[in-house]
Amino acid sequence: MTEVVQWNAHELSVRIHRGDISCLEVMQAYLARIHALNPRFNAIVSLADDDVLLAQASARDDELARGQSRGWMHGMPQAIKDMAAVTGFPATQGSPLLKDAMPGADCVVAARMKAAGSIVIGKTNTPELGLGSNTFNTVFGSTHNAWDDTVSAGGSSGGAAVALAQRLLPVADGSDFMGSLRNPAAWNHVFGMRPSQGRVPTGPGADVWLAQLSTEGPMARTVADLARLLEIQSGYDPRLPLSLGASFSATGVDGHAESLNGLRIGWLGDLDGYLAVEPGILEVCQGALARMQRHGAIVTPTPLGFEPELLWDCWLAWRRALVGPRVAALLALSDGAPEARVHIKPEALWEYEHSLNMRASELLKASQTRTRFYHHLLGMLNAFDVIALPVTQVWPFPIEQRWPQRIGERAMDTYHRWMEVTIYATLGGLPAISVPAGFHSTRTWPMGLQLLGRPQGDHALLRVAAAYEAVSADLLARAPG
Repeated sequence: MTEVVQWNAHELSVRIHRGDISCLEVMQAYLARIHALNPRFNAIVSLADDDVLLAQASARDDELARGQSRGWMHGMPQAIKDMAAVTGFPATQGSPLLKDAMPGADCVVAARMKAAGSIVIGKTNTPELGLGSNTFNTVFGSTHNAWDDTVSAGGSSGGAAVALAQRLLPVADGSDFMGSLRNPAAWNHVFGMRPSQGRVPTGPGADVWLAQLSTEGPMARTVADLARLLEIQSGYDPRLPLSLGASFSATGVDGHAESLNGLRIGWLGDLDGYLAVEPGILEVCQGALARMQRHGAIVTPTPLGFEPELLWDCWLAWRRALVGPRVAALLALSDGAPEARVHIKPEALWEYEHSLNMRASELLKASQTRTRFYHHLLGMLNAFDVIALPVTQVWPFPIEQRWPQRIGERAMDTYHRWMEVTIYATLGGLPAISVPAGFHSTRTWPMGLQLLGRPQGDHALLRVAAAYEAVSADLLARAPG
């Protein structure tokens, strides 16, 4: 049964529907893997009882026996990121103040994956409130990197990435605000995609108009699986009026080396030295670009052409405006009791405190900066088919460390400054994908290359990723011990 967990999700789906293997056998194989490895990596939390899950798998087999399939994910085990609401499981968001919070309804993405036939087995671990690209919290503890359990898994979809890399799940969902799908994918040698703004409806939550910087999306070990999961997750929902009306289809997302011929890639690197980047990262990413160059891609180093400090100030304003009220709502749960602050991590309180005196004019100014940058990106994406950057500025760091205080000689002035490279796709609402780029020269640590596509160009971007996959079989074949 060990072989079962090694199949990619498409192969698993085909074999289930063809009758080669039962949903019950699939569940047994995955539960055996989870019980063997999850205590070491702590990727999946709030795991349901085996008896309950095995009974659900048997019920899926009964449906197939009657000629009924719910969809592509029929019988697949799925753990949902702990930031999302799923009935029957606590939505702790990694916060001790929410450890017993039981949602009354599924969020849009969970409902869609359930409707496609998946069996929710539990949740995947996340940092407290999803803040910071390091998956640890006081409710469940730390998630360890799939390749080296002494270092961080990244975040905030760290549990999802590790579960995927260690074959505890066939595919995984996550969400991305400041690289939360991209960073852990890079550090665990899988694919992670931040879809175009509005492609995957997030929520519904307290606000459906302003809170558009975060989006849910897919993770997978192959680009085809990534596209199929995105197809399930995407689509308009009237409760979320800014969700995109056009449906996304995974059809035609296939990889051919010939597709790289003539592809124009704008390589931003470290933004001419503006971004602090640890040694070796740029070189690994350039190695991934060289793979595409060998098949005809045209890689051109290019400046960002927009003042990056303005974008950082814009980012801070947007982030405080969106995160501050979330922390305020937590404090309100305890009627503002002083002891509630003890149960909220300092980084979240920092966001909250900086949001208290924020004026509407500051957010409007940040929105105008974001608008100018979006129009600038449109110009860049007329000159290039995709824009490329590193996914992260540092290698995975020790599991005990909250966040990197320095990169080389540069001190990090906030808890998330070391993740600055991820903000450009977010501010532009662009689709962005992390593809496995290579490894540290002396350690087992993976690194990813970030590719940004045109607005609502998810399909085209996935085709580029699939072409890269086609010329990187040797690299992608590597799996963690």
